[in-house]
Amino acid sequence: MVITYLFLAVFVCMMGYFTYFQMFLSEDFINNPYNTRQDTFEKRVIRGEIRSEDGYTLAETKSDEDGQEYRYYPYGEMFAHAVGYASNGKAGIESMANFNLLRSHTFYPERLLNELKGEKNEGDHVVTTLNFKLQQTAYEALGSRNGAVVVIEPSTGKIRAMVSKPDFNPNRVEEEWEELTAEDNDSSVLLNRATQGLYPPGSVFKLFTTLEYIHENPGYDNYQFDCGGSFTSDGAVIHCYQNKRHGEETLQDSFAESCNASYSSIGLSLDPDQFAELCDSLLFNKDLPTRYESSKSVFSLKEGAGASEIMETAIGQGKTLVTPLHMALVTCAVANDGILMAPYVVDHTENRDGAVVKKYSPAEYGVLFQEEDTQVLSDYMEAVVAYGTGKELSGQSYSAAGKTGSAEFSVSGEPAHSWFIGYAQGEGKETIAIAVVVEASGTGSKYAVPIAKNIFDVYFLE
Repeated sequence: MVITYLFLAVFVCMMGYFTYFQMFLSEDFINNPYNTRQDTFEKRVIRGEIRSEDGYTLAETKSDEDGQEYRYYPYGEMFAHAVGYASNGKAGIESMANFNLLRSHTFYPERLLNELKGEKNEGDHVVTTLNFKLQQTAYEALGSRNGAVVVIEPSTGKIRAMVSKPDFNPNRVEEEWEELTAEDNDSSVLLNRATQGLYPPGSVFKLFTTLEYIHENPGYDNYQFDCGGSFTSDGAVIHCYQNKRHGEETLQDSFAESCNASYSSIGLSLDPDQFAELCDSLLFNKDLPTRYESSKSVFSLKEGAGASEIMETAIGQGKTLVTPLHMALVTCAVANDGILMAPYVVDHTENRDGAVVKKYSPAEYGVLFQEEDTQVLSDYMEAVVAYGTGKELSGQSYSAAGKTGSAEFSVSGEPAHSWFIGYAQGEGKETIAIAVVVEASGTGSKYAVPIAKNIFDVYFLE
């Protein structure tokens, strides 16, 4: 009798799990981009379109003279990394939304009739959160330089633009595959630098150094430093840009003017274990909350590190590496009262007739900053624009805040990577946050800030 009840209990559990799987887990399982069964759907369904949130078709399926289907990307390189490609494997939204694009929710009798006739049904369309004008502006503003731009809406997590250069033409991936993936191709054009590129952050990292100093020093408002253009400790010397003497500074002044000497001194005063804990809590050394393929930002500072390593780390050099997406997410949290919304790029799917099949809603990832921290960081980032290294953004119809950076890297003789992270607010518009990195270009104020300004101008003035 006991055995009978045991088998009955096992049977009930199995039926319960089967029902739960069918209702809640099956779609996620099938929609896993590594599930090769998805590709069998292409025999029965014409792959749907990918569209921008403002109605532009970014990817569609066409047929050649022989009736062979192929994927067409009307805007070529402009959306290459964000939308991805669907031949020789898949990347970007083509990979993330593969299952959605290969499902058909046309009128059921029509679907049934097509299947009986051996004809394909039309797949559902994926409508993204990408804004065509912002994407175009970011793409053109980056110009011929390599780097990345990410634009996100902090209150929702909607990705509004994502650009990575060098780029490629997704219409030619299949025929140029060997060239794109050749071992001697050191440009890594298929790499989405916005999510996978790892860069030294330079002075944008001072946001983290500032926060740790504030946590360890409740009297931070009394901070004073006399900058003579450089700072020396144990024989290691850190210079301010062009050895500029900033003179007497508060902590906010040091941040706004991006004073390396001041931050080198600050770095030496910090508890390395607490600093590491802070950075880990702010998405370093962990997977980012995104379905795009992404790299982990790296932070490491251990007790016993030498003065040189500590000072370099405090100003965003040394061993620290970040992705532009990570920096955009941290900026979003500052702009959104410390709350990070999970970033997403698919707004909804719809059938051929425009009926919504599935809607994706904003979701909170977690609290990155306490309210008092976001207030201080916001004030400091506003000071950067008011009188510091980002003052090109001052005096606009919108209000902006941010942090510039110039990050040296291992290639000797090359200019620094140019950085800007920040956000802007304007009447009648949602706040947008941005991260810009321009490779081997120079200072953040000269190269990255103008790109951010172009994007803010188009968004708030259109």
